[in-house]
Amino acid sequence: MAGAQVHMSQAIFPAHADHLGLLSAGQLLKWIDTAACLAAEKHAGLPCVTASVDDIQFEETARVGQIISLNAKVNRAFTTSMEVGVKVTLQDPLTDVQKRISVAFSTYVARPRCDEKVVLKQVKLVTAQDFIEHNLAAERRKIRLGHGDVLNNLMEEYGIDDGQMCNQEEDVVSTDLTHVQSIELVLPPHANHQGNTFGGQIMAWMETVAAISASRLCHMHPTLKSVDMFKFHGPSAVGDRLVFNAIVNNTFEKSIEVGVRVEAYNCEEWGKGQPRHINSAFLIFNILNEHGESLIVPRVRPSTKDGLRRYHGAIARKKIRLTRKYHLLKKEDSCIPEFWDGSNKRSLHNSSEASCLESFSTF
Repeated sequence: MAGAQVHMSQAIFPAHADHLGLLSAGQLLKWIDTAACLAAEKHAGLPCVTASVDDIQFEETARVGQIISLNAKVNRAFTTSMEVGVKVTLQDPLTDVQKRISVAFSTYVARPRCDEKVVLKQVKLVTAQDFIEHNLAAERRKIRLGHGDVLNNLMEEYGIDDGQMCNQEEDVVSTDLTHVQSIELVLPPHANHQGNTFGGQIMAWMETVAAISASRLCHMHPTLKSVDMFKFHGPSAVGDRLVFNAIVNNTFEKSIEVGVRVEAYNCEEWGKGQPRHINSAFLIFNILNEHGESLIVPRVRPSTKDGLRRYHGAIARKKIRLTRKYHLLKKEDSCIPEFWDGSNKRSLHNSSEASCLESFSTF
């Protein structure tokens, strides 16, 4: 076997679904984080925590009565961190139809016992696909580490123009109207096996708040189509108060970017001290009609300097997403080992290209 693998199957019950009977995106994020964490700890032999989750594309929806299968595998181990890929597929027990729901890549960090030094063992490569994912994991890590600098460079290109905040067109909505704040008390059922708040639970809460923000813009129920990276800045624990702030940053004809920031207070800090920054993420929503077609969403305008920064940041992140997908597609083709025969090489490349182009269409 290559990297440590974990397989999970989950039946979708009404408690996992939204008002339409569709699997809640927040619940799916919980399952993805659980499967990935189990694979990471299986490889490391140590407790592991979620450091970040790369872009996630939600390609299909699932309904009550269907079955979700998750296959999590460690693609590559670095010194103290590792990348875990999770492939989510849908199975309908009545028709035997199988569809891919999502593919996610998470980074986990091993937590040593006491002052123990951690050096993770390397992943054994067995198949050509193992080889490809092993090389792409290094490329994705490079992109993650350089993301902040690339974003800042693009933001400098846009600059800030106060005149843009005075746009008074009638069909343009102020982003201030989409602001949502929510507070959650972390209880024992929300904690993981290490006593910290379960990362999947935090992501689920973030999705809920972001969806409410998007709905305030369109006055319709939004559908989560992708996530532009969850990044965990620090842990929280049972008894903490988590404050979620969500606001629409920008819209792109048929998609809405919502930014969410999570801050934590303990009992002593609540109402007094400075909060701890726990997580930030940018979630992209669509508005679908009864036929599943994406509708055009209202345009927005920022009303503050910070709002203008978020407005331009959304444009820069969209550029980065599209460039990153194209770059990884080209890199994947060059990563296919020479010993892999040409027919399989073309098959892998064509499959990846189709997936990439399909991802582009969601924006």
